[in-house]
Amino acid sequence: MLSFGLVGAAGYVAPRHLNAIKEIGGELRAAFDPNDSVGILDSYFPDADFFVEFERFDRHVDKLRRRGNAIDYISICSPNHLHDAHCRFALRSDADAICEKPLVLNPWNVDALAAIEAETGRRISTILQLRLHPAIQAIKNTIETSPKNRFDVDLTYIASRGRWYHASWKSDEHKSGGVATNIGVHFFDALVHVFGLASVNIAHLREPTRAAGFMVCGSANVRWFLSVDRSDLPPSANGKSTYRSILIDGEEVEFSGGFEDLHSRSYQEIIAGRGFGTDAARASIDIVSAFRNAKLEPRRGERHPFCDRFPSKLLTS
Repeated sequence: MLSFGLVGAAGYVAPRHLNAIKEIGGELRAAFDPNDSVGILDSYFPDADFFVEFERFDRHVDKLRRRGNAIDYISICSPNHLHDAHCRFALRSDADAICEKPLVLNPWNVDALAAIEAETGRRISTILQLRLHPAIQAIKNTIETSPKNRFDVDLTYIASRGRWYHASWKSDEHKSGGVATNIGVHFFDALVHVFGLASVNIAHLREPTRAAGFMVCGSANVRWFLSVDRSDLPPSANGKSTYRSILIDGEEVEFSGGFEDLHSRSYQEIIAGRGFGTDAARASIDIVSAFRNAKLEPRRGERHPFCDRFPSKLLTS
């Protein structure tokens, strides 16, 4: 039976990892989170050792390793800016790492992790779950067989968040990378996966709750808009708190479901040796890092239609 450790047991995404570990027949042996509100563990692995101090978690993992009973994988669900440190911890503990997106915040962090992989002989896999989504796989197949060489894409993703969001690490750009990184990086990865690498990356709008821009990704011109503000939800959201839309040449891609088991499928691929490693994550990290540091150019490139809701901000940038 494969054994797991978990960093970030109280986080929003941790239950998906717990469920995935259980579904593949794994055993969670140790978990860490500075927040002790982790009753969710009882539903999956009530016998897992739990720590609220990282130093004690580190000592426990090291003790298991020294006794010849090392943990096989350490799953990382910590705040984004800590991902690279926790990946390094996993590899130095003689375990492979399974890291939630984004793998890191900056491209040079990817290089550092790749170097540690080479030093330790261990592997880092990241959760790029949209590559496994049936809709994305269908789009990729269609694009690869299409006689066209240029496509127009509109990406819209609105994930409503309450007031808690603004008091959490997620609202701190230095910790989360901002909206484009925090909720958009896996969509950018999917676009690169389907259409090709980004050669143009223009920033139109960059705020604490929303972001928008224009990219050329291989064979696609991409207008995109991301938001965590529920006031941005269109009427077509029909009262739901989340809205996803991908238009390709004006045609809507069916994207309403199919998200439920993507973490479990990701784990299945990882333990089969087909996980997405540091090289796979690089292109999307390049995109969000460049966007975060780009000068706003609201008049350059094609703007997403939702940008017209903020004309004063766009015209005075």
